[in-house]
Amino acid sequence: MAFFSKLKERLFKSSSKLEEGLEAIVDEGRADESTPDRTPQTPPETPPSVPPPPSEVPAPTPQEAPVAPAPQEVPAPLTEGTAPPPPPELPQDLPAAAPRSGILGRLLGRTAPDSAPRRVLDDAMLESLEELLIAADMGVDTALRVTANMAEGRMGKRLSTQEIKELLAQEIARIMEPVARPMPIYAKRPQVVLVVGVNGSGKTTTIGKLAAQFKGAGKSVVIAAGDTFRAAAVEQLQVWGQRAGVPVMTAPEGSDPASLAYDAMTRAEAEGADLLMIDTAGRLQNRADLMEELAKIVRVIRKKDPSAPHNTLLVLDATTGQNALSQVATFQKLADVSGLVMTKLDGTARGGVLVALADKFGLPIHAIGVGEQIDDLAPFDPQDFAAALTGLEGK
Repeated sequence: MAFFSKLKERLFKSSSKLEEGLEAIVDEGRADESTPDRTPQTPPETPPSVPPPPSEVPAPTPQEAPVAPAPQEVPAPLTEGTAPPPPPELPQDLPAAAPRSGILGRLLGRTAPDSAPRRVLDDAMLESLEELLIAADMGVDTALRVTANMAEGRMGKRLSTQEIKELLAQEIARIMEPVARPMPIYAKRPQVVLVVGVNGSGKTTTIGKLAAQFKGAGKSVVIAAGDTFRAAAVEQLQVWGQRAGVPVMTAPEGSDPASLAYDAMTRAEAEGADLLMIDTAGRLQNRADLMEELAKIVRVIRKKDPSAPHNTLLVLDATTGQNALSQVATFQKLADVSGLVMTKLDGTARGGVLVALADKFGLPIHAIGVGEQIDDLAPFDPQDFAAALTGLEGK
């Protein structure tokens, strides 16, 4: 698919780092295996040799005397009607011809399929794999779980880099499959979608892309520019609204975002809109005052509709690494997060954080972003993500 090609191309920082690390692990193991044991060996004790008495010295054998080469027989010329002599018989105990798998085989292009560098899967190799996955921001617990599953039933086997990548991709996909779910659409109108996240995570761009995609799917959408403290966010949403043909509700700079959210719900109800997407100001998870402001928006929305918001999307920036885990924990307590969107996967070498999030929280991952264009945000596919992250080719 087209998005997989783009995902693989733009996840090169993560996939190349993992691939280089895996190759280094295999090569390191091969170097250790090929290093000769330099421990001095004690030669076995042998009894002193006793020279035989002179009478027992063996006489020289006939083979020790020089033997003149036997004259070669020259075959007589064939005459008419004479049958040629039969070819000489080969000894029956000669070994069969070996397959061309060495240097000659490589020169002839017949390298054996198992000629790739391999390393025995042992405790040292597992430790190196764990360190590599932790460096990719997969987290300690998740890295240990992944490597343990990879090693199950395979300890002592010799694995190539390609086989390790395939096993790693299988384990990543197994963790991600339960959380790969698109944002649910309900019959309730308007369906209120609250979008939250820290500063610079990509909330505004994500809202614009989602609104355009829902509009293209035949849904009527209204956007509320709830980031009333940042004029650039309002202008950016207005640009996306014009591009997608979606109305954008705004308020004067510095206005109460909770009041704007309430007014936007009233308008969406009056117009019979399918979806109301509410942007919110970026806020740090360790700022109690800003988080209380978000809680106020939720309380005001529920005065209008006790079941709202029907979706609370937390937008995460992949470049923040393990900090994304603390963001999810905090926002989940205050805003009852229902799903995740991960952006900027093209700007980091630590895409493994998405695996750690899925493993720890189990929240649905609705979409991932790898760029600024409208088609750079797509539904999350665990198989494609695992293949792109590990550098495998797509199916």
